[in-house]
Amino acid sequence: MKNLNSVHLNGLRALEAVGRLGSLQAAADELGVSIGAVSQQVIKAETQLDLAVFERTPKGMVATERGARMLAILGQGFQHLSQAVASARRRDDSVLTVSVAPVFAARWLVCRLDRFAERHPEINLRMDATTRLVNPALCDVDIGIRVGTGNWPDVATELLLPQEVFPVCSPQMAERLGAPADILKLPAILDGNAMFTWEVWLQKAGLSGSTLETRHVFNDASLCLDAAIAGQGVMLAWQTLAGFALEQGQLVAPFGIRAKTGFGHYFVTAEGIREPKKVSDFKAWIREEMAGTLKLFP
Repeated sequence: MKNLNSVHLNGLRALEAVGRLGSLQAAADELGVSIGAVSQQVIKAETQLDLAVFERTPKGMVATERGARMLAILGQGFQHLSQAVASARRRDDSVLTVSVAPVFAARWLVCRLDRFAERHPEINLRMDATTRLVNPALCDVDIGIRVGTGNWPDVATELLLPQEVFPVCSPQMAERLGAPADILKLPAILDGNAMFTWEVWLQKAGLSGSTLETRHVFNDASLCLDAAIAGQGVMLAWQTLAGFALEQGQLVAPFGIRAKTGFGHYFVTAEGIREPKKVSDFKAWIREEMAGTLKLFP
C-alpha cells in the first residue's frame, strides 16, 4: 500500500464523489466543502496520479476511459471503508435499529411490538421511521423493511410479502354494493404517492378502463385509510395497511378480489455481511406476525 503515500486521501475522495455523483456541485454538497475546493482536489489528485481522470466538457465532468476503470475500483474501496466505519460504530448488540416507512410502522408494526419485547427482552428496539431507503452497511441501521421491486443497489433484499391491493370502505358504505361494478358508484380516496393506480384492481375485477369519481387526494396512505374509516369514500389498500382496521370491523373489503401490483415488502440488510442473531430473530418474528395477518386474506 506504499503507493497510497503519493496521493492525498482527500483527493481520492474528491475523485470518487465527482465520478459517482456526476458533478462538482453534488460532490461539494456531499463532502461539505466549496466547488472550488473539490476542483482543486481533483486537479491535484490527477497530477499525483499522472492521469486525466475526467474530461472537462460543456456538459460537465466526464470520466475518461482509463479514469472510469480507476473510479470503479476506487468506489469499491470507499464502500469497504464506509462499511468498516459503520461496523465499528455498532458496539451494542442489545440494540436493534429498524428502518421502516412511517405508514408501515403506524398501521402494522407498532401495535405488535409488545409481543416482540416479550419474546426477546434482551433486545432493545430502536425505530427509524422514514421513506428514504437506507443502506445498513453505511449507517447504524441493522435492518429495513421497504415496499418496491427489491432491486435496490448495494443492499441485500429478501421478500417478505408480495403486495396485493383491494378496495376498502366503511361497513355502511359497503351495504350499497352488490357487484364489483357498484364500486364505480362510490367516491374514491386517492393516495397521491401510490406506486399503482386503480386500473390494477379494475382489470382483475373485469372492469378495465373504468374510472371512479375522486373525492379526496392525500399524500399519505395512512390519511387515506382514516378517511375511508370515516365513511368518506373507497380506497385501494393493501394487506399491512388495512389488516388491523379490517380485523376490528372498521373497514370492509368487499368481493374478496385482490390484485398483485408487482411490488412487495422486502427485508433490506447489509450486503456481504454476516447477519447478526438479533436481525435473524427479528426477521423470524416478523414472518410469524405476518402469517397472522395473512389469515385475514384467505
